[in-house]
Amino acid sequence: MRTIGLAVAGLMVLAGALWTLQGLDYIGGSAMSGERTWSIIGPIVAGLGVALGIVLLQNRRT
Repeated sequence: MRTIGLAVAGLMVLAGALWTLQGLDYIGGSAMSGERTWSIIGPIVAGLGVALGIVLLQNRRT
């Protein structure tokens, strides 16, 4: 179960990074490109992914 959680956390980080770059208009080609909303949502999702990964890894050690 922890492996699935870590995979989800990784996908959240990657999606958040992608959304951030699209929101900042570094990556074009979608309706999200250049939209400031995604430059705010992206880091939030990535941060939640990092937090999820940390929690899952800390539970492993205890």
